[in-house]
Amino acid sequence: MRSSRTPRVYLAGFDVFRSDAIEHGRYLKALCEAHGLEGLYPFDNEVVQGLPPQETAALICNANITMIRSCDAVLANLNVFRGAEPDSGTAFEVGMAVALGKPVWAYFDDLGSLREQIEHDAAGFDAQGFQVEDFHLPKNLMLACTWAGSSETAERAIEALAQYLVSALAT
Repeated sequence: MRSSRTPRVYLAGFDVFRSDAIEHGRYLKALCEAHGLEGLYPFDNEVVQGLPPQETAALICNANITMIRSCDAVLANLNVFRGAEPDSGTAFEVGMAVALGKPVWAYFDDLGSLREQIEHDAAGFDAQGFQVEDFHLPKNLMLACTWAGSSETAERAIEALAQYLVSALAT
């Protein structure tokens, strides 16, 4: 990270599927600005209209990857989405950020450990016959062991990430 400019934070999450996605993105970006960060929201990218769906998808994917590469950190909404796990696209973005050495700050509702969230039998297997992790972590270990920190809300997460980045820049 370079201290000569405002730290850039990629805002990852399934929020882009909300009916008020644009307004919500503006809200997250305003929170970032209030804490001395520049929020990068996927809808900041321009998408050419009229392309076939697969070309549009590839364009969005590549634009988001470019944003992640250009940021200093990622703020990730890891709340459950369409099931018991976070959005798969967000999980990809977190993994990419970790691979690039960028800090990730997650936020999600406190639902307890995975064992507390997912029904399982006495041996720890779910209804599909898969073992439910028992590491006392709120998310899969590959997420929980790689984020710089986590908070329960976007508001708290942005504030905490800003403090984290200030500390990281000071060292």
